[in-house]
Amino acid sequence: MTSATESTATVAQLEEEGDIAADYLEALLDIADIDGDLALDVRAGRAYVTVENDDEASLRLLSSPDTVQALQELVRIAVQAKTGRFSRLILDIGGSRDARQQQLEKLVDRAIARIEDGASQASLPAMSSYERKLVHDVVAERGFVSESYGEGADRHTVIRRG
Repeated sequence: MTSATESTATVAQLEEEGDIAADYLEALLDIADIDGDLALDVRAGRAYVTVENDDEASLRLLSSPDTVQALQELVRIAVQAKTGRFSRLILDIGGSRDARQQQLEKLVDRAIARIEDGASQASLPAMSSYERKLVHDVVAERGFVSESYGEGADRHTVIRRG
């Protein structure tokens, strides 16, 4: 659960989060001897940090969904340690967010197919709040409704007809 101060971070605070995250990631990339260009953005009340490289192979080890999720948590901790504020920063490495978006769309489509085949609802696996938000958006686009259930790491989405 977020407090009012967490949900109302200013653009300047979010830009600061992005700068801190970029410094942390640059150091990490240097240690790992991996080339990457960093891009910072602020969207929808979150700092976004993207690591890119024209050579896809150079970021392949870092761009798997589990690795990106783990690195994102480390970056958030580094930001929180410097600012004293909880961070909702989003990290994208080598297009990992687009790839995950496509995976989530396929997951939603399979769940909707089960509902269209007669199921009253379809539950998806537990996922992060950011991924659940993406799922809710896709579900709404498909004309269905969704709700999140559970607590912490077990929080998951259930899809039903509208």
